[in-house]
Amino acid sequence: MVRLRLSDDDEAFRNELREFMRTRIPQELRDKVAAREELTKEDFVAAQRILNAGGLAVPGWPVEWGGRDWTQLQHHIWHEELALNAVPKPLEFNASMVGPVIATFGSQEQKERFLPATANLDIWWSQGFSEPEAGSDLASLRTTAVLDGDEWVVNGQKTWTTYGQHGDWIFTLVRTDPNAPKRQMGISFLLIDMTSPGLEVRPIRLIDGSVEVNEVFFDNVRVPAENLVGEVNKGWTYAKFLLGNERAGIGSVGGNKRNLARVKQLARDAGLLDAELTGRIAELENQLLALELTALRVAGGSKGHEADPMSSVLKLRGSQLTQAVDELVVDIGGPASIASGAGEASSIPEWVRGSVPLYLNDRKQSIFGGSNEIQRGIIAGAILGL
Repeated sequence: MVRLRLSDDDEAFRNELREFMRTRIPQELRDKVAAREELTKEDFVAAQRILNAGGLAVPGWPVEWGGRDWTQLQHHIWHEELALNAVPKPLEFNASMVGPVIATFGSQEQKERFLPATANLDIWWSQGFSEPEAGSDLASLRTTAVLDGDEWVVNGQKTWTTYGQHGDWIFTLVRTDPNAPKRQMGISFLLIDMTSPGLEVRPIRLIDGSVEVNEVFFDNVRVPAENLVGEVNKGWTYAKFLLGNERAGIGSVGGNKRNLARVKQLARDAGLLDAELTGRIAELENQLLALELTALRVAGGSKGHEADPMSSVLKLRGSQLTQAVDELVVDIGGPASIASGAGEASSIPEWVRGSVPLYLNDRKQSIFGGSNEIQRGIIAGAILGL
């Protein structure tokens, strides 16, 4: 097997991160992540505040706002160590999405008002992009914002808003020019307080029984004009910048490595690690290595504010490998895996009972961050030139 070797300096850097994460993040919290248990809002907040106090929550931001002057390889190592040590990642909506947008395109007042609180998870951000008829085809969104004096009046609906039930603020794409010649034009980027009158959050129960995503309704919600990020009708540019960051994280090489190692141990403990299963695991390990090499290429391939189209490869292949690992757990669990409704008193191990809900929940990875079909189109056009 090909093994990646780090320089002495980067190896020392990795060891420093590993020591911090293993000694500063509570073991019980890391155990929950390793066992793939559902985390509470308090779990996310606790982990991010510890990381932020150590300067490790938002290393990709400008240094003046808590970022670190790391190389792209060091950023990759940071992502890997978070996953390999089962540390909850800084909330992506804050750290990888709206934070970089505000830091890059926001006004000085917006930066001062929002970035420190965003880094420390004093504000929990929700993402208001997808709509009932504008999910994968995001440019067809219909939520409107009309300027009335010094306020925008917002009407419409967003859906699949992950953790919207925890949200304090929502960064939202709205149509500000319905007569724009192209759908990608006439879209703006608004920051909206989720306690605003006329804003309602309704839960959506998923196929695995959880309530992780929500609908968000806007009924004449009034938003101060100062909450517009950047320029009017330039929201599509900011959304592409944001989605490039989102897709880069979806590859989740370290998380898949950790989960696959856990699968191997579960199979060994159950006495099922025969030649066929060993071969299947080895094939996934090789595919993860190939994905890691791609992630390293993407890490060094960003140009200015434009997302590297190779991030679409990470999104596509990373989601497929996550689902393949989930499927492997279900197969190892066998027929008992369907007993997801069994209680704590059941003799069926918890990892077996939880395998099908995890498998079902992770089917969403084919859709969020831009569906895999959309990513194939990007890959065909921007990378292969087809």
